[in-house]
Amino acid sequence: MNRAPVSLASLFAIVAVVSWAGSAAADEPEPAPAEPPAPLPLPPDETQLLPFPPAEPETPLLKVTPAGYIEAYYAWNFNRPVNGITNYRGFDNRHNTFTLANAALGASFETGPVGGKLMLQIGNQPSTYYGAEPALPGASGANATGPELWKYIQEAYITYKAPIGRGLQLKAGVEASPIGMESFAVHDHWTWSRSNLFFGLPYYHTGIRATYPVSERVSASVAVLNGWNSVVDNNDAKTVEAHVTYRVPNKVTAQLLYMGGIERSSTAPEGQYWRHHFDAVGELDVTAWLQLAAQADYGFEPNRIGTARWFAGAAAARAKALDWLFFVARGDRFYEHLATDGTGRSSTPLFWNGAPWVSSFTATADVRPHDNISFRLEFRHDQADGLLYFTGDTLVGDGSATSPYVTNARSQQTLLLGATAWF
Repeated sequence: MNRAPVSLASLFAIVAVVSWAGSAAADEPEPAPAEPPAPLPLPPDETQLLPFPPAEPETPLLKVTPAGYIEAYYAWNFNRPVNGITNYRGFDNRHNTFTLANAALGASFETGPVGGKLMLQIGNQPSTYYGAEPALPGASGANATGPELWKYIQEAYITYKAPIGRGLQLKAGVEASPIGMESFAVHDHWTWSRSNLFFGLPYYHTGIRATYPVSERVSASVAVLNGWNSVVDNNDAKTVEAHVTYRVPNKVTAQLLYMGGIERSSTAPEGQYWRHHFDAVGELDVTAWLQLAAQADYGFEPNRIGTARWFAGAAAARAKALDWLFFVARGDRFYEHLATDGTGRSSTPLFWNGAPWVSSFTATADVRPHDNISFRLEFRHDQADGLLYFTGDTLVGDGSATSPYVTNARSQQTLLLGATAWF
């Protein structure tokens, strides 16, 4: 069968349709490209592949806390001793003269677990603090040692807080004694003069100490020391000390302490025997305006002659009359029993030159017009069962090493005006 020829008009119609379809398709917008997927985070163990490594831990900052104080006073002794000495009062012991008692300057520091403290001092009091420091000779290759060498140091120690449990603090150096309720600086306790207990018992120790906070309120401490008031030991033995402290801030503080060791030198006629001392201290904030404090001590030392014993107690009350005015009353008594062997021989007195007991009463007005200054007016009466004090215009002896003053009074009364400022 024959096909019909395509006409020219049909051909033009096909071309037109194809051209229209192509131009319509060209006018449609192209689809947008797909967003690339977000990168997965790197796992923690691959952070070293980053262009900047993690920052190194920061070095602990050094914290330095400066501290210092000055204490000065004028005192009148109603016995009017011609030598100007208020005896057995090592911290306010001058009559009718203006006295620089102590000027102390130092700082404590802390950097991470490491710390320390250095406090230097000069004045009338440092010689009292170091009066019992052993005086030992030197040699061609070693210096002598004694009170004059060390008395300008009040405290000097380093500390390290070991990462054990709640933190075990280690301390090494010269530190204030933990015995008793009083301290070196006047502004840290209630009266100007210190009690007979503070005067008779140790002021400082040298050695190593470990302290651990058992809980938020209880801490325990143990130490190995050179002895009582010894930067350099006077024998080959060491003294041990341990105490437990319970503290609720602004409410109550209590401490129980034991100290024991050989304290006499190898040449002592009593021999070298273990000395035991027990101390208990408590402070209670009864109300916002009334505070009470008490201390009790007992000790004994068996030796070749017998057994020496001592016991002492002190109590104090502090009343806040105004924000800047306080009144304080304190009393104390200290007994010393010398060892005897029944032949009339007795041991060397440790505290009161043979007097069976000493006692004192103190009344203090403390005026604080600023947070860093205190003015104190204080009356004190001392009494002893023995001649321990000075009175009158005539004394036996001239105060020299070969002719010391001879005490001639059983009591003394003083009135003192003192000022201390601190930072």
